[in-house]
Amino acid sequence: MPTTIQLDQLQKLIQQTAILVDVLPADEYTREHLPGAINIPLKTLNHSTTAPLPAARPIITYCHDFQ
Repeated sequence: MPTTIQLDQLQKLIQQTAILVDVLPADEYTREHLPGAINIPLKTLNHSTTAPLPAARPIITYCHDFQ
């Protein structure tokens, strides 16, 4: 179930080995993403593309959109 978090919560989760998933298209991800984030474009986000992610760790998905 998705949960919105604040910046301070994000920082704590990252320190606790959370995985960052940037859902921007690959070309936008290449231009700008948070350090350590992996890319799974939103249009490809599904069970098979997320299966390799470890279920025991927090997963944080984000999208930085300039619009």
